Amino acid sequence: MECAGKGRGTRCIGPARRRCARCGAVSYCSVSHQISHWKDHKEECERLEQQMKRVDELNDFPFTFSEEATLRISEKEGSRCSFLNERGIHGVGMWKCECTCGAPSASLDYARFESNSWDLSNSLCPCRGPSYRLSKELRNWKEYYEWRCIPLHSPVALLLHWPLTIYYAIQVAGLSSLTSEISKLFIHYLGPEKELLQLAVFGELQALFPGVQVHIDLIGPAIPEHRDGEKIDIWNYAHCIESDCDCKSESKNISWSMDTGTTSGVMLRFHRGFYHDCFRDIVKDSLPHLVIAPNAGIAAFSSWLPTLELLKEINVPTVFTDYCEEACQLASHCINASTSCHLRLPIQLNPFRQPMVVEDSPLFLPCYSNCFLFAI
Repeated sequence: MECAGKGRGTRCIGPARRRCARCGAVSYCSVSHQISHWKDHKEECERLEQQMKRVDELNDFPFTFSEEATLRISEKEGSRCSFLNERGIHGVGMWKCECTCGAPSASLDYARFESNSWDLSNSLCPCRGPSYRLSKELRNWKEYYEWRCIPLHSPVALLLHWPLTIYYAIQVAGLSSLTSEISKLFIHYLGPEKELLQLAVFGELQALFPGVQVHIDLIGPAIPEHRDGEKIDIWNYAHCIESDCDCKSESKNISWSMDTGTTSGVMLRFHRGFYHDCFRDIVKDSLPHLVIAPNAGIAAFSSWLPTLELLKEINVPTVFTDYCEEACQLASHCINASTSCHLRLPIQLNPFRQPMVVEDSPLFLPCYSNCFLFAI
């Protein structure tokens, strides 16, 4: 935990062990840094105090590994690396960017998008289609695991939070009824990074939206230049490690075809650049039903400003997520200040957030990928 007053004229004198007595969300190395930071902190202190009251709710998951993946990591009694290592998936395939010992996602080589295996047994992962279609909307991880017949000690939710967050965004944007009326669902997905090494998990959208072709345009500066404009058709689920499982025979040992024109459940297309620069070319084919921006960090990046203006202009339901409630609050202020838009959907907890806490958070608040969401 860094001193919240770091970089304010004088050097930190030691570890940040002095927590704010009111909110308890930030800490300082000294009284002098706490005093110098108060001018900035006083505006957020009350908000953070209220957010700290929700810590137990944030850490509440139905999994048998929940304490290990939340409290123990937060308290430095474990790590993401140790969690993955104990399950034999550390540094493997789609799991390789879920720990902190490797290269950060921003510097990963996305030349290889082809990892299509869970690296788990078929009893622990959804490598085949569901046994029955959903009769009602899924509301949380427990219901999803029950539907897909996955035991609660399986770690697949650590990757499935990407497609399940899309599924939930469709719900909160009021588009659920639309998916039963259309044959193609168009989504613009802004700012992908490590998802680019986990693309096979998006095949789960076939189960969540049966009978619908889901077209996702992934747009962002992390798309490699040589992948710009490429299309991938996913027509199966990510595989298990069992050699005799019928998830292999269904796809003849490959889980997607590239640029073949094969009709599929999920089509991914890549666009390098910012949304406001790419939009006109992308919509030559179709307008989106939904725009989604996972872990957006709106307040942290000025490049969002022209994109926010564009989103106001096109008036398409847009769902943003972020790692914590405070990031969403700051984003809301930025959106209102730059576009005069108010939130169409208030900030709320995402029941399909990733169930493993982010390490080395700048706040004592637990942070999770896709933790909170809101919409304009």
